[in-house]
Amino acid sequence: MDDQIQKIVTDLPGLKNVTGVWKLAADRLAQGDAAFVGDLGIALAERHASGGGQIWQYRSVLDQLLRLLATTEGPGNAAQAVRLASSPGFGGPKTDRQLASMLASGQRVRDLASAVFTGPDASDELRACLVQEMVLRDVPVTDTPEIATWTASPRWRGHPLGRLPLTLSDVEEHPDLPQYGRSGLSHGIPYGPSTGRAMAASGSARLPEPEETTTAAAAALIARAVANWAEESNGRIEARVFALAEPLDAESVPIALLTAGLECMSEPDAELSLNACPPSRAWRLLFAAASTGGAYNPGSFGAYGRLAAWQSLAGLSGTPDDATIDEVAAHVRNCAWYDFDAATGWFDRVAWDIGLAALTPDRRRLAVLAATDTD
Repeated sequence: MDDQIQKIVTDLPGLKNVTGVWKLAADRLAQGDAAFVGDLGIALAERHASGGGQIWQYRSVLDQLLRLLATTEGPGNAAQAVRLASSPGFGGPKTDRQLASMLASGQRVRDLASAVFTGPDASDELRACLVQEMVLRDVPVTDTPEIATWTASPRWRGHPLGRLPLTLSDVEEHPDLPQYGRSGLSHGIPYGPSTGRAMAASGSARLPEPEETTTAAAAALIARAVANWAEESNGRIEARVFALAEPLDAESVPIALLTAGLECMSEPDAELSLNACPPSRAWRLLFAAASTGGAYNPGSFGAYGRLAAWQSLAGLSGTPDDATIDEVAAHVRNCAWYDFDAATGWFDRVAWDIGLAALTPDRRRLAVLAATDTD
């Protein structure tokens, strides 16, 4: 081991501030020495795995080194990022998801082709995630021979992400993707107060009698994109399905939501703000919820966020979970979509609130997803 690296590894637990190590790594990378940064990271990962797991300095520097390599353009940098992420004691599926997002954001396609799709260190999980991260950024992935070869392989076809197309559909307009820098990331949050007119329940609107038909499987599918808010943060989720005795006209959708017995509308004086919206708005909300997470978790990143968004759309539109994405998209386009919020105690109304409703073309099935999270 390089003497300087050995000294850093030994001294790191005694440091109260690790920014000096960050700067040293950045300076060496700027000088073209990506191997030093990779070697330092691997040495830290080995020490972290062999008993330093509770020492915050190791994890802080490791995360910074991976971000530095992945987001600084250059073939050697990408290769070292992959090498570090695959080292024992550091890598894994969650690391692969994050690394794929950073690489797609910061590296050229030709450098990724050699570092990930022909290099010896990348896992199939990283390759699959990277394909979808590039698709989200409108990269024509099959134009690159190394990537095209891999996406024609049984390993891609057998991967869960292989279900997703290699181009974006018209439903997937303007995905909110993170912007990475050496000090962290930023991303847009498409949630916010509805601009619809506030309304309260009244007895004047005509409403076909609803019958709840929610099953555990349907609720889980509808909630797939926001499940991380409840499982990894402080969130609440309500996913419900109703069958209607007669077709529901557009004017009666608000009263249906207010009187269906939804927990998120349970207050007697609940007021609802509702907007008709295109399916692309629904997809954008679901993708953001899945990919960026809630108040206390980082989400699933882009690749699995895309998959989860389509799964929730399938549930809301009444499409079987095993349908192709093209089949889901066809059903989604034919549904009537609404986003809503309500000034009730159920919604935390901090930054993470979602209300979506989908009415099938025959207007006899109404599906609802409400989710909220807070810090």
